Amino acid sequence: MHAWEAIQKTLDYMEAHIKEDINAETLSDIAGLSPFYFQRLFKRLINKTVQEYIKLRRLALVTAELDKGDMRILDIALEYGFSSHANFTRAFKTAYGLTPEEYRDTRPLLNTFIKPEISMVYTMIDEGVPLLAGNMVLEINRRTLDYPEVYLGFETKVKIEGQIPAGESTGVDIPGQLWKRYHKEKEAFADYLNPEAELGMSYMQEPRKGEFTYFAGGLAGGAGMPEALAKQELPAGEYLVCSIEAESFEALVTTALDQAGKYLFGTWLPHHKLATKPFSAEKYYKNMDGIHYMEIWVIPAETE
Repeated sequence: MHAWEAIQKTLDYMEAHIKEDINAETLSDIAGLSPFYFQRLFKRLINKTVQEYIKLRRLALVTAELDKGDMRILDIALEYGFSSHANFTRAFKTAYGLTPEEYRDTRPLLNTFIKPEISMVYTMIDEGVPLLAGNMVLEINRRTLDYPEVYLGFETKVKIEGQIPAGESTGVDIPGQLWKRYHKEKEAFADYLNPEAELGMSYMQEPRKGEFTYFAGGLAGGAGMPEALAKQELPAGEYLVCSIEAESFEALVTTALDQAGKYLFGTWLPHHKLATKPFSAEKYYKNMDGIHYMEIWVIPAETE
């Protein structure tokens, strides 16, 4: 068994028993390692201690319970292993910048800590070869866009330190909040849109300020443009496109998108000695007959 497989087994166990008391001795037995070496290997591969990981996964899962609104916050805290309301509130605010009560009142979209799929770090695929990992399928291909595509929507500045690395940083999901606004308001300018596709675009304007600009919008499909909207163009040219399929739309835009992004940028591109220009786009297609599918578009650049 590879070392990463032993750690993946403990991640799977923790996910299945996340509401229970989980100790390092049990996990080290599952991994087949001494407690000392297990905790060293876990920290190396996950970049968190075992207890940090458990706390962040519990905080990720309690947001769904808070959304339901049918349990007292104290009961949720106790069910997920927090010793008191105060302890839970302190941990929640440290992670997300607001209290559980404030979250339940306003329901912002959050960046939560996502369970890693370690196998992806150690699996290499060629272009055009599908990779099955966890509950998703991804494939990377080169694609040429012959004509530019114009999108209309909204954009905002995003602090890099609050959003990167995806799936590990916690706090309010600023791009997600922008999508929430777009979907709430898009009916007002539906006549200007083609409903076939939507695009989220990240690009750097002033990297020295530690921020990027994020755009969320729909494919332009009519004459003119409302003054309140921003316009962005997906330029014609050569792209690397990472296609992603998942079992549900929620899984697609959270876990699958996070894991695919990490694989593309952290594993696949470096292995192929490729970098990308300071731009990426997430393209969502409508009318897919129940298929939960999206793509990550990047512009390749040779590493120096």
